[in-house]
This record gives sequence, structure tokens and C-alpha cells, in this order.
Amino acid sequence: MAIGEGYSRPAVAGGRLFLFDRYADRARLTCLNAATGRELWRSEYSTDYQDYYGFSNGPRSSPVVDGGRVYTFGAEGRLRCHRVAEGRLLWDVDTAADFAVVQNFFGVASTPVVEGQLLIVPIGGSAPGSPDVRSGRVRGSGSGIVAFDKLTGEVRYRITDELASYSSPIVRTIGERRWGFVFARGGLVGFEPRTGKVDFEFPWRARKIESVIAATPVVVDDTVFVTESYEPGAALLRVKPGGYDVLRKDPPGRRGTLRSHWATPVYHDGYLYGCSGSGSGDAQLVAVDYSTGELAWSEPKLGRTTLLYVDGHFIVLAEYGELIVIEATPREFRPVARVTLAEAGSSGKPRPLITHPAWSPPVLSDRLLYVRGRDQLVCLDLQRPE
Repeated sequence: MAIGEGYSRPAVAGGRLFLFDRYADRARLTCLNAATGRELWRSEYSTDYQDYYGFSNGPRSSPVVDGGRVYTFGAEGRLRCHRVAEGRLLWDVDTAADFAVVQNFFGVASTPVVEGQLLIVPIGGSAPGSPDVRSGRVRGSGSGIVAFDKLTGEVRYRITDELASYSSPIVRTIGERRWGFVFARGGLVGFEPRTGKVDFEFPWRARKIESVIAATPVVVDDTVFVTESYEPGAALLRVKPGGYDVLRKDPPGRRGTLRSHWATPVYHDGYLYGCSGSGSGDAQLVAVDYSTGELAWSEPKLGRTTLLYVDGHFIVLAEYGELIVIEATPREFRPVARVTLAEAGSSGKPRPLITHPAWSPPVLSDRLLYVRGRDQLVCLDLQRPE
């Protein structure tokens, strides 16, 4: 099906698919029957977001479904909550206005997370009258991370002077307590998600003003892995109440083995699998030892890729539209299937359905695989024929 602008991956829950995109000057949340693609309802609002660098003007953040509610976070900073059943708008917060957010290099891209009665959102607010983000002189004002009441949109707490990145928050249980982690513009923030009490802030950012943090932290047991592609690379921390220990980090001045630009690596059986490199030309799909960072294998010439783990395999989506199924093994890059989705064009020649930039990770639900490209959303039935 044809879709509008944006990089937001769809969300699927309860037999419904939620698609967040932009058409002309309207940001749109569309609810579809997940199996048939039939539209059930749509909610729109006006947006004037313009990307500084000529990338898509559509949303980057994915819809979040929690019971009978679905949340969206637009590229311009509108945070909205709708009823799943019929799409009625329940609340709407203009975070850019309320927290004096200076437009980030590529707008808002973090996907919020629900924790109990809270919706935790990286906001990155600043002092009113702050300069352009490209000046490098924007400072935070205590609203780097904001927890909203998920039912009303009211603020429950705000913490840290960190500015926003493009990475999404995650919440995990480690030991006897819950932890929240946000890989913000200046580094990793570890906090207690119910109260907002900050345990630590681990600085991790390139010196270049226009560098970005985008990959979400990976949590394994009591360790947290963070990675970026502009300068410092990757680090592995062991976290504890009130602090952390650095287990390893990439040496200064040397290119690490897993330097993720925007795609979050996937952990499986002691290894991380992910895309390393900041551009199409230097990107490689790699497998690395989680504990040591040693490279197990690398596969170049795929461009930038995203990964989905399924039953001992990874479904790999390359940014120019190729789908590759590989075995989840550290022994070697072992593809078992490759396909470029296409349909017959007007001239009789195949026309690709998924075109660059295919930057949204695939989504799998009920044996249906959803793949998003520049202007199409394709649904594939993965059920074996009887």
C-alpha cells in the first residue's frame, strides 16, 4: 500500500496495525486491519516541521500501543494519545512549546515507553530563547527526560539537563529493581523509572557538533551496551544502584568493531549482531562477541541494515530494499534466502516495491511480516503453504 513520508515503523496489536506518516502538511495516525490493510480510522493534525538537512519531513517515532490507548510522538514534538477502538483523541501535549525544545538536527525521533502508569519520553528541553542547535551552545533545563501520566498527559516528574537524541528509552528489571535507560545526546542516563531518581550519567558523545546518538542501549543481565558511529564508538557498562563500572570501551582513535549509526544491535547467545558504520559505503553487517568486542564476522556491500531475530535466524532489511534471511550464528555470514520485493511495472519490467531509504526495521506479527520503504508498506505472509 502507498504511504506518506517518514521513517516510523508500524506497530501491531490486537489484530490492528498503526501507521504514523505524513502527507502534505498533515501528520497522520492510521489504524488498519493488520491482516487485510482495510482502514478502520484515521486521526490527523497540522505540522510545519521542516528537516534542516533535507531528509524526510515525516515522523520518525513509532506508535506505542498500551491496552486501549495508542501514543504518537511527532517530528515537531506533538505527543498525542488516542483510543484504540475508534481513534478519539484523549490528550495532546505540544512538548516543543511546553519545554522550550530547540529543534534537533533531524527533529524528534525517540519512541516513548510505558512503565506502569507513566509514559516516559526523552524531551530535551532548554531555557527559553536558546540558540539554534547547530550553534553547539544549547543547554538543558532539567527536562531531558519527562514522565507523563499515561491517562491524562500531566507531568509526573522531569529529570536531567541532558538534551534529546534519537535513541529510545528502555526499562528493564536488574536484580531486585526496575531500571530506566536513556542514551541522550551527551551520554547514557540510568534512573529509577517510577520516581525519576537518577543513578548515574555516563558521558559518551563525539566532539563534532552535528554528531548524533540513535541506537537504543542493549541490556544483558546487569550490563548495558551503548554504541555510536561518529567518534567514541562502543562501551559496555556494568550498572549498580548509584553508579556503574566500565567493562570495556573502544580505544581512542581506532575504529571499533560495532559502531552503530542508527540501527540498534540485537543480542543473541553471547554475541551482538548489527550494522556498523555511518554511511552506505562503509556500513557492514557484523557479529561481535558481547563481552570482548572481538569481531566474529563482517559482511560489507549491503549498505545500512536493520535486523529482526526470528527462530534462530535474522531477517535483514537492507536500505535499498533487499530482504535477506541469515542464520543467527557467529561462525560466518550464512544467508539462507534473499529477495528484492517487486511487482510488474507498466513496461512489463519488475518495479521494486521497497526503495531507499528502507530504514525502518521489519515488524513480525501472526506470521505476517511488514516492511516499510520510502513510499510503500508491504505485508508478506510467512506461513508455510499446506
